[in-house]
Amino acid sequence: MRAGRVTGAEHEGQYEGGDGVTHAHGEQGDGDDVSGHEGGTTGNRPSTSTGTSTVTGAHTSASASTGTTPSTGPRVDISELVRTRTRHPEAIAEAAARRVRRPLLNDAGRLMIVAADHPARGALGVGDRKFAMANRAELLERLCLALSRPGVDGVLATADILDDLLLLGALDGKVVMGSMNRGGLQGASFELDDRFTGHRAQDIERLRFDAGKLLLRIDYDDPGSLTTLESTARAIDDMAARQLPLFVEPFISRRTDEGKLGNDLSAEAVIKSIAISSGLGGTSAYTWLKLPVTENPDDMAQVMETSTLPAVLLGGEVGDDQDGAYEKWRGALQLPTVRGLVVGRSLLYPPDGDVAAAVDTAVGLL
Repeated sequence: MRAGRVTGAEHEGQYEGGDGVTHAHGEQGDGDDVSGHEGGTTGNRPSTSTGTSTVTGAHTSASASTGTTPSTGPRVDISELVRTRTRHPEAIAEAAARRVRRPLLNDAGRLMIVAADHPARGALGVGDRKFAMANRAELLERLCLALSRPGVDGVLATADILDDLLLLGALDGKVVMGSMNRGGLQGASFELDDRFTGHRAQDIERLRFDAGKLLLRIDYDDPGSLTTLESTARAIDDMAARQLPLFVEPFISRRTDEGKLGNDLSAEAVIKSIAISSGLGGTSAYTWLKLPVTENPDDMAQVMETSTLPAVLLGGEVGDDQDGAYEKWRGALQLPTVRGLVVGRSLLYPPDGDVAAAVDTAVGLL
């Protein structure tokens, strides 16, 4: 039985479930608060016709079930996912081994990635919804919808979410990025001692994923930052030894008098974060940067002169001003080192609930 997969019908807003039924999406469509949070592969480009993505040869697959959820597309059958996980846990590795891969960049040299690694750091809120990302079925449905949209290249997530997406058959022909350090839990006293509790370089290689991502927050007053700096350098070396790209998301951070950690988005701070992170490790050949737009978007041209490393823009939580976020991204995307977007909650949980429209607008900026 086939796992649910994105098919050529995605251009008409459809998704084919593991039951072989093509389900219409609901209506066309449906990094964390940047100011205080985080936020080249082998294989051939797949043909326009998507191949079968079977969870296992004889096993019952986890799939998108019949029916849709309002504004979020096909339903994910959690009972089938759990059934596969309990009876056939090896199905995850088998799905990873069969996954159709593609080059990191599209023909235009651009990259559009949907990010969903926030929950593993305990960052579950979106706007005033404290536990918006805590409903795993809903998150997976939103991710499957986003990944089905034309122009979306792939996904960034932790192992639990990527495993589910593998079982759902949603990752064929997509760039898959594993999130590496999630130990700096949101609000914890040890938040800046951000240990590598997620994917290791050897995991990304073993699972045939395409890249890794790590978060690097630097507080000059917190000794935990030094540990994270050193660990980041070793992760860069480990990924480079395997010729795997690593997306480094750097910030200069500091705590308020109340102890809350925040990221400095001034031009001076972002310039420093770029300079520091660009020099980590024994080679920068496979290092990419994942950067915020500065407080004053007009400063981005000067900021991006700091390094020749390729960069993508992160999204963060944009609140109700979705149009304002698009405009900031649009301007920065014109700069020569900026190659794309890696955006999460602002596209998966837009203020108006229209996931497909939010994703399509972001893709249009590229």
